[in-house]
Amino acid sequence: MKVILRHFTPLDICSQAIRTCWQSFDKSDNGGQKDLALIDRVGNKNKHSSTLEHLYYNFYIQDISRACLQELARHRMASLSVKSTRYTLKELKEKDSFIPINKTNKKRAEEFLVFTENDEVNDASIYALENLRLLLHKNISNDIAKYAMPENYKTELAWSINARSLQNFLELRSSKQALWEIRQLACAIYNALPKEHQFIFSEKLYHADNNSN
Repeated sequence: MKVILRHFTPLDICSQAIRTCWQSFDKSDNGGQKDLALIDRVGNKNKHSSTLEHLYYNFYIQDISRACLQELARHRMASLSVKSTRYTLKELKEKDSFIPINKTNKKRAEEFLVFTENDEVNDASIYALENLRLLLHKNISNDIAKYAMPENYKTELAWSINARSLQNFLELRSSKQALWEIRQLACAIYNALPKEHQFIFSEKLYHADNNSN
């Protein structure tokens, strides 16, 4: 998978929002250590996390499975714009057969599928991919054919989320109880954040390097 941070709110927007409550603008050091400490103290330690909602992040996420997307969509305080299968299944239709399953065809199938560590599951998903490709060649509409898509079919999306909701996402999805793929995603999202923003989220991670399945 690949995660790119496309846009983020500067930290001083958050610190100035916090200072609005006490009209303490004269104590600001223009985004310096005093303002960063204020964000940490009010937003994290004192748990006035609504102040963190002034910080927004927009990510471009590539090559996650539809299964992972379904879990991501459960975080409703976020906005998703997802690659349309209705308009993009022609990418698959134009490919040659993925059968027989061999090293070469598995490599080709990786363009469309997220593989697990279980070979039997991977082989089954390749057969499902081939069945979908054959359906497309029968000129079945994409709206109908996509119901035969395997859960590990790759997709990509733009994802926008505020810092408060992102804290919740990272806390839940970096847990060892979470799906292995979304744990990888949580780690990749954290690592894509600007270094100067990571202090807001670091304590929410189960492990900062929890990126293995």
